[in-house]
Amino acid sequence: MKHTWGAFAREKVIKIFTDKKTIIDIGGGLRVAAERGNRYETENGWLRPYLAKVEYKILDKVPDFHPDIVGDIHALPFADNSIDAIFCIAILEHVEEPQRAVREMHRVLKPGGYCYIFAPFLYYYHAEHGYYQDFYRFTHDGVKYLTRDFTFVEMENTRGAFATVVNLLPFFSKRTGWADWIDRLFGKTKSKQTSGYNIFCIK
Repeated sequence: MKHTWGAFAREKVIKIFTDKKTIIDIGGGLRVAAERGNRYETENGWLRPYLAKVEYKILDKVPDFHPDIVGDIHALPFADNSIDAIFCIAILEHVEEPQRAVREMHRVLKPGGYCYIFAPFLYYYHAEHGYYQDFYRFTHDGVKYLTRDFTFVEMENTRGAFATVVNLLPFFSKRTGWADWIDRLFGKTKSKQTSGYNIFCIK
């Protein structure tokens, strides 16, 4: 992966699958299980060997896409301090009460447990009719506040300032390689004007 956020994501995902055993993927955001998730991306196939070594479960609020567990992020169906790791990728913008959702993830994680979150900031509207709505966006300050109860939080921008603007244009959506180069040239990769944040937390 050529982008810094792609390298960050890969590093943290490998760390989670290497260090932890009980892993819950809320909403199936890793997109590695076509048979039990609403989307599958072949480029994430490199992860499948890791799945065989852990207890990986997808949780979704509806049974439509055959998740392993049907449950609500606002009231996760797990005991306190019982889960090793959680993925919550592009979910918080779609839930009615994101602060409550993050508190729930923190509650069910074991001490030392990992949580990987992607939360968008300057990003286009992306509801899924009949399935989920699109409620929120998160600034750098908002992410820090949401994750304040974790003992360790590391964030990495998704796109710099210029590529973020370009990504909002329909024709260029997700095809921002040349704009990423401009951000690197002008030192804008760490700007707080970003598409979103990749966040790695430890309880």
